[in-house]
Amino acid sequence: MPLNIGILAHVDAGKTSLTERLLFDTGAIARLGSVDGGDTQTDTGAIERQRGITVRSAVAAFTVGATQVNLIDTPGHPDFIAEVERALGVLDGVVLVLSAVEGVQAQTRVLMRTVRDMRLPTLLFVNKIDRRGARHEDLLAEVRRTITPSPVRMTRTAGLGTRGAAARAEPLDAPEIVEALAETDDRVLARVVDGPPLTAAEAGEALAAGTAAGRVHPLYAGSAVSGAGIPALLDGIVRLLPPAPVVAAAEPQGTVFAVERTPSGEKLAYLRLFAGEVRPRQRVVIHRRRRDGGCEERSAQVTSLRVVGRNGIAQLTAGDIGRLGGLAPKVGDRIGPDGAEEGPRFARPTLRTAVQPRDPADAGRLHAALMSLADEDPLIHAQVVPGGATEVLLYGEVQKEVIAERLAVEHGVEADFTPSRIECVERPVGVGEAAEEFGRRGPALGRFWATVGLRVEPGPRDSGVAFRYETELGALPRAFHTAIEETVHLASRRGPHGWAVTDCRVTLIRSGFEAPISVAADFRGLTAVVLAAALERAGTQVYEPYHAFELEIPADVLSEVASRITALGARIAETAGDATRWQLAGTVAASRLDTVQRSLPGLTRGEAVWWTRPSADQPIPGAGLT
Repeated sequence: MPLNIGILAHVDAGKTSLTERLLFDTGAIARLGSVDGGDTQTDTGAIERQRGITVRSAVAAFTVGATQVNLIDTPGHPDFIAEVERALGVLDGVVLVLSAVEGVQAQTRVLMRTVRDMRLPTLLFVNKIDRRGARHEDLLAEVRRTITPSPVRMTRTAGLGTRGAAARAEPLDAPEIVEALAETDDRVLARVVDGPPLTAAEAGEALAAGTAAGRVHPLYAGSAVSGAGIPALLDGIVRLLPPAPVVAAAEPQGTVFAVERTPSGEKLAYLRLFAGEVRPRQRVVIHRRRRDGGCEERSAQVTSLRVVGRNGIAQLTAGDIGRLGGLAPKVGDRIGPDGAEEGPRFARPTLRTAVQPRDPADAGRLHAALMSLADEDPLIHAQVVPGGATEVLLYGEVQKEVIAERLAVEHGVEADFTPSRIECVERPVGVGEAAEEFGRRGPALGRFWATVGLRVEPGPRDSGVAFRYETELGALPRAFHTAIEETVHLASRRGPHGWAVTDCRVTLIRSGFEAPISVAADFRGLTAVVLAAALERAGTQVYEPYHAFELEIPADVLSEVASRITALGARIAETAGDATRWQLAGTVAASRLDTVQRSLPGLTRGEAVWWTRPSADQPIPGAGLT
């Protein structure tokens, strides 16, 4: 069974270079690529090659002994953390890369927390031991203090910080390894105390069990550039990272984690299969989570299938990753009967920007290009707003720059972006009903040969916009029902205060039509008007996005830092520390995030460690409640 792993790291730790080294040393590629040279295997996009950062996940395969390893190279830049979390859902284990020079960075801590929350077995790899300033002993202490209390040193280094730096694998029954295992495993502790000593095989089994359970984190050292330490890391990958167990199922179950477009324009899905089998020409059930939180279901036929790393095999089995045609996929699609319940939920983007082509004649091409990018990338949210402009929802400013470059390089469209603004949402605070009869004219209505009545009421958090019926489904032709439901989801993207409405239930309470005059367009036009009226009567509250933060600072600046960030709007919920360092945790509005972060270097002599992630949004006092 294949082993599906990911390589994670903070920016510039060398994870893409490590990917190249693993592929080269196992014979999967004939030439070693480099980030500086722009010819790496997994950074396939022109933008990724130019910037030297990984933006989208790619998959490559190599073999160690009898084990096939599918390697998914994931983004390291903080603006693409949602892409990282999406990729983690299809992995069996992770290699987290640190730089021997820079050590543990804020993003390293974010990534480690994420993989621990997802209970993914994780190996640590300290890269760049051949760089000037490389550390090991004090870096090991830093790792133990900041990201895991139980690292297990698996290699010994020599010539640290020189071009000839080397890393030698420790025997599995080495005293240091056994003692580290004894700290988290009572059975090993009993053998250490009472004997007999563990054999290398027994120590290896205990290490594999502790790694799988997340009790320990084996730590390797080496250099992706020179290849030092790579054999030991490869041995650890196949020995210590267990493949996911095969799940027996009558129907296939899997996740689309990447989408690729062929030169002819066909979209191919990269699918991790968790259970069952998939063959060419087979029909599968696809569940897709809409932007508003709801789910839709459809059926599709597999028109082409290639199993990654297994040439000539045309059957996808549990554990495999396949490249499938015919699914018209989007990233996050789920195959299988339970897909609607298990689909991934990404944090909401917190920034909004409008996009305009520099040449007005490119307006149509720009919109088509943005929609194409949105199909391939769950981090890109493009939508048309009244007036015909296109808006994009973002996670960070770097993402805006990447989209602009992709538009220019991949689609030949030069575009300008307006300054980003914070993306809020509206939630109903009460119940509101509105209805309009067909044939009526009003100041805001044309003539719609349709009857539509809607009730809006609050829904559970993170439920999106749920549409229901109180009328009989057969009361209208199917096309009219479809027009009403689709319009509810489209029109809810702009509520009474101009923000998207979420977490509400919209119920069709009245309907009617006049045959043969009524058409679907009547129901689309009238539904938008009725929904707006129902939302006004229900009243909505505006919520702004917040981020949870953790901050580590020198103890002597605690008072000054706490006072300053509180004045800037941060809410400190927890504090802990000692005579040298203090940790603060809390929340801060996304609109104040940059201001708080920029204040820290001057307050802390550049010694602050700061990380954030999207948190629950909170109401803006006085905003909304119409």
